Amino acid sequence: MSSGLPSVTTVLGAEDVQRALTRIAHEVVERSRGAADVVLLGVPTRGVPLAHRLAERLASIDPAFDPTAALGELDVTMYRDDLRRNPTRAVGVTRLPAVGIDDKIVVLVDDVLFSGRTIRAALDAISDLGRPRAVRLAALVDRGHRELPIRPDFVGKNLPTSTSERVLVRLAEIDGEPDAVLISGRDPKGDAR
Repeated sequence: MSSGLPSVTTVLGAEDVQRALTRIAHEVVERSRGAADVVLLGVPTRGVPLAHRLAERLASIDPAFDPTAALGELDVTMYRDDLRRNPTRAVGVTRLPAVGIDDKIVVLVDDVLFSGRTIRAALDAISDLGRPRAVRLAALVDRGHRELPIRPDFVGKNLPTSTSERVLVRLAEIDGEPDAVLISGRDPKGDAR
């Protein structure tokens, strides 16, 4: 018997999130042949603390990576293509890493990759700020349903979803509760449409 409340399923727990970030950090180092030229840009909101965590892991894997100089955040609000349709959003902070982004391997860090429009906006913002050698994308969750030809280079979890479902990422730094990835509105049979 249904309670009438939307169902919420935990897909990743705190340990799963930690393992995913550690794996992503190793993949970044391997693909970049070290982390000396890597800079991380977290996409607010939850991409920022994820980028901080990834920076700590990169520093533990490759001592050439300086997490204080190679970490920043990138607000994409003014580059979004839905400003006319959505309520006014407060413009956030863009803070470039001290080493800059020119000729660096920029890794954008976000929590959930869905339509790809946020990342498109991030790419536009980056092109106004400098000329990196390469731009790569790390997403904790790839839930599919892309509207643009954008795909992540590093993924914590591929998560087939229906368009009616919501993927919620909870992080201790922002939400004050243990890390988790949740899906709400999931079909009880678990079928992704």
